[in-house]
Amino acid sequence: MLIALLHNADHDALEDDPGREARKDVLDVAAALAHALTRGKQVAVPVAVGKAPLVAFQSLGHHPPDLVVNLCESVSGDSRGEMAASALLELLGLAYTGSGPLALGLALHKDKAKELLLARGVPTPAFAVVSSPAELPGVQLPFPLIVKPVREDASAGVTFDSVVHDAAALGEAVELVLRTFHQPALVERFVTGREVYVSFLGNSPRLVLPLSEIHFGKAFEGRPCIVSYRAKWETTSPECRDSPSGPCSLPPALEAKVVGAAQAAFEALGCRDYGRVDLRLSPDGEPYVIDINPNCDLHPHAGYARAAAAAGLDYAALGSRLVEVALERTHGHSSHRAGRPGSARRVAGPSRELLARRGAVRARGHRPGVAAE
Repeated sequence: MLIALLHNADHDALEDDPGREARKDVLDVAAALAHALTRGKQVAVPVAVGKAPLVAFQSLGHHPPDLVVNLCESVSGDSRGEMAASALLELLGLAYTGSGPLALGLALHKDKAKELLLARGVPTPAFAVVSSPAELPGVQLPFPLIVKPVREDASAGVTFDSVVHDAAALGEAVELVLRTFHQPALVERFVTGREVYVSFLGNSPRLVLPLSEIHFGKAFEGRPCIVSYRAKWETTSPECRDSPSGPCSLPPALEAKVVGAAQAAFEALGCRDYGRVDLRLSPDGEPYVIDINPNCDLHPHAGYARAAAAAGLDYAALGSRLVEVALERTHGHSSHRAGRPGSARRVAGPSRELLARRGAVRARGHRPGVAAE
């Protein structure tokens, strides 16, 4: 079986990229999964989405693999490309791991995700979206607040200064987001308390992996207990050293409440296969969904892999299970496809989000007078 590990290779696409470390991390994930999944007659090959993004998809269209492990989190340094990558895989008619374009787009646009959660009755902190400093007087939320870019992930733009306690600090944090990320700022009520992660694997049934939480240490004394960008990606920083994730122990009734909120959030966005929901647990025992990660980080040392290990799945077994889950969803079984060599895998209707027919997507160079990119 041939597995393509589609990943972004755009950490140097922008001269000034506030999410560079997160984009670079996916290269290590692709290498680790290639090693874990290549055995016997099964071969896993990284396919990079780089400076000419369509080249990778043209290659997949010309030489369809049995499965695409979709690790693409951005295109040309833009996180919105994550949704576009899965949409192109849909149009090519290829089976792939993880959530579809709708779920990925909703999760990235945090305000839209929160609106959907609120409509479903899923607990999430109250919020406002600010597109310009002139809109700040209209923010009627009690302090403390936390300010983030509205459509970034991986904690991009989150620092200790993102948590604000007065109007002046709020204005500074919002202006920084507007200036640095060129997008609106999400202003959200900051929930003090424990940060708990609920990880899911599979679809029917969906396995809940052992819960984990962030254990904030000395570097956070007198500071907000948040997983900032430095804490997540700058491995030599005190914030990273003093915010390890570890097992989370909750009373059974509270654990059921936390898992229920996470499950409802995951289902509200239409997520599938695997992912993680981040929650803050308030001092009075109320869980609040703060982020939904449909295709979460699969690095062997990241929290999701550690949660899988706690459930008895080492990294190789986790990779194999992700492949099985995707093939079961698209074909009803996890075996190698039956069909003539070179034929594109036809994805079952219920798991598709876009209608495509064979040959619907072609290299632009195939049309007379148009050069391929």
